[in-house]
Amino acid sequence: MDRPTITTLASGADGDDPFAALASVRELRKALDRTEELAARRARNAGASWQEIATLLGVSRQAVHKKYGRD
Repeated sequence: MDRPTITTLASGADGDDPFAALASVRELRKALDRTEELAARRARNAGASWQEIATLLGVSRQAVHKKYGRD
């Protein structure tokens, strides 16, 4: 089964059915987490520092390093 796109999930989160909206929000969080992890990894591979990534994500350097610092 194909994963819904972030756009599709965001649309579902804005729907009239609160239960379906909550399920969409849950899946949207998962999709955004995967997307953020990929973007952080790509930024590191491109030479970005943990501080640069943290600034762009609006978190501390320590937080982003703890979450993604496997290199």
